[in-house]
Amino acid sequence: MTDSPWRPARVALTAFFAVDGFLFAAWVVRIPDVRSQVGASHGALGLALLCLSIGAVLTMPLIGRLCLRYGSRPVTVASLALLSLAVPLPAHAHSVTTLGGVLLLFGAGYGGANVAMNSAAVDLVAQLRRPVMPSFHAGYSFGGLVGTGVSGLLAGPLSTAWALALSAALGMAVTVGAGVVLLRGPAAAAVTPARADHAAGRPGGAGADWGPPRGHTRLFVLFLGLTALCTAYGEGAIADWTTLHLTDDVHASSVVAATGYGAYAFAMAGGRVGGTWLSIRLGQTRLMLFGGLTAGVGMLIAALAPVAPVAISGFVLVGLGLANLFPLAMARAGAAGGPQGVAFASSLGYGGMLIGPVVIGFLADEAGLPLALTTVTVAATVAALLPLAAGRRGGGRWAAGDGSG
Repeated sequence: MTDSPWRPARVALTAFFAVDGFLFAAWVVRIPDVRSQVGASHGALGLALLCLSIGAVLTMPLIGRLCLRYGSRPVTVASLALLSLAVPLPAHAHSVTTLGGVLLLFGAGYGGANVAMNSAAVDLVAQLRRPVMPSFHAGYSFGGLVGTGVSGLLAGPLSTAWALALSAALGMAVTVGAGVVLLRGPAAAAVTPARADHAAGRPGGAGADWGPPRGHTRLFVLFLGLTALCTAYGEGAIADWTTLHLTDDVHASSVVAATGYGAYAFAMAGGRVGGTWLSIRLGQTRLMLFGGLTAGVGMLIAALAPVAPVAISGFVLVGLGLANLFPLAMARAGAAGGPQGVAFASSLGYGGMLIGPVVIGFLADEAGLPLALTTVTVAATVAALLPLAAGRRGGGRWAAGDGSG
């Protein structure tokens, strides 16, 4: 089966992933400005950022049910519209409490978009019968890269309020344009647990190497959700604290600090572009193992390096290592459990973002931000090993990861 009947839907869905990354990066670059605006310490900022993750985690189970009832594509469009409307709000907060409140709404849109988009992507992957999930997440990374670059360039000329407002306008425009294409395209059959079991047993099918034998689905999805949790802990740490680490600890300029997050985003995008090819050649489990270990080493370098160039090279390794962990965890959870599998794994995954800001924020207050960031190395190592454990629980074939499809 060729992907030509599904090409417009694939492009539109990639655009949704890209604008999601763009909007999140536009917010990330402005975190230092918002922190100064509300007068927050590391710990207080961590609590405010916690609200973003709470909004996401509380929304995700509901979004999974809505995807089953109404389809993942309409829910994707609605979630991205909500996210676009929420992006400008942090610029108008003048206390930590107010910031936490608007970040709850931001998190609801962001979490809803991620569950819906990944569910739509799982359905489309099943139609294409190729493990192309990393390509969608490459769109997210490239969107983040563009968002970082544009927001960094506008950091001087434009205020935070204007920059986030323009980002929101772009997000809404892409949501409307890509939404029309996505909703008018041929509907991909939704992946359900029953279909996933069938696909998993079909050689060369979309589910090959992606799901467990029947009876092991819940345990399999749990392990993948924990993998996503550890990965999201690392991604959240990079998003929330990279700029502050480079400015406060490495004494880099604001431009260089923005470049640090951009280098990480570029490396992650490059890793995801090659993710489909690597998952076919190495198998998804081996790719996740190598990626987690690479990210762990890179985070040690980034956290402890005394000069900006070396620290940024560490962030590049983290980006390459984490690139395919979350996409493959979501793809395999969705192939095994449908939208509810994606929602469950996503909820666990964004639990990493829920605990990450608090853990790193308070550790930074007590022991310094560099030491706090080394906890990402521990999380990345665990994320590397969990898929291997999941495969062994589900059967030897899933541990090996034949990469077919």
